[in-house]
Amino acid sequence: MTDSSLRLSQSTRAYEGNWRRTLRERAIAIVLFLAAFVSVATTVEIILILLRESWLFFQEVPLLDFLTGTEWTPLFEDSKYGILPLFSGTLVTTVIALAVAIPMGTIIAIYLSEFATDRIRESVKPLLEMIAGIPTVVFGYFALLFVTPLLQRLLPDMPGFNMLSPGIVMGIAILPLISSISEDAMRAVPNDLREGAYAMGSTRFQTALRVVLPAAISGISAAYILGISRAVGETMIVAVAAGLQPNFTFNPTESAATITAYIVQVSLGDLPHGSLEYQTIFAAGLVLVLMTLVLNIVGHILRKRYREVY
Repeated sequence: MTDSSLRLSQSTRAYEGNWRRTLRERAIAIVLFLAAFVSVATTVEIILILLRESWLFFQEVPLLDFLTGTEWTPLFEDSKYGILPLFSGTLVTTVIALAVAIPMGTIIAIYLSEFATDRIRESVKPLLEMIAGIPTVVFGYFALLFVTPLLQRLLPDMPGFNMLSPGIVMGIAILPLISSISEDAMRAVPNDLREGAYAMGSTRFQTALRVVLPAAISGISAAYILGISRAVGETMIVAVAAGLQPNFTFNPTESAATITAYIVQVSLGDLPHGSLEYQTIFAAGLVLVLMTLVLNIVGHILRKRYREVY
């Protein structure tokens, strides 16, 4: 074989190899695009369904009455469609859960990332993940049968169904989510930053709070946002322990219903599809989506401002 034929054969094989590699890369890009497109399309379709069904609902119920009404009795003969009782119940239980989960989850993440040995970390993280695997209905009965009687010893006048007990247990339920993601974000911070802080005379605690925590704020904020979304969308814990009676109050020791608990209550199949009472679940679901969206926007703004400060 001549040199020219050899060079031609080598260039042909190189061209075929480049062509196959380009084809594989394009195929992988298409698959990744389809995966992203499916997730986005699913979200858009859910929102469109909520908007379509909610539009039919708001043709019968004025939007102002829906947003400002303090009575929610769509299943009664004298129907009232004020969403504020469900909104207040959802907000109170979510705030209580976050008041438990965010401080504890952040402290656990700091300890596991900066202070714990590998042996302790490998023992504690599986336990946290085990808590995340417990069914929420079990958490609900734990709140009703253990936490509520315990709280009633401190607050004798507190009823059996209340928002404080499921809020606390909900915080425990989302604790593994926040602590695990936050710990992963803190461990991803380069060691150079830690070593630089130690060289400047900082202690481990000062380095964790003033260097590692701000550097990992993006991942920690993502953990908080996921925890908020999980708390807002929680159903079984509040359905079991908070009661199903809509009550417009911000007192955590009183019983109330949340948006998700009401949706489950109506979705059992007792109401005819297409009725006004059935369409209330789509209007309530739209409010739930808007709540999650607002909380995510607030979290994004706070994260951006925190980054500007540090």
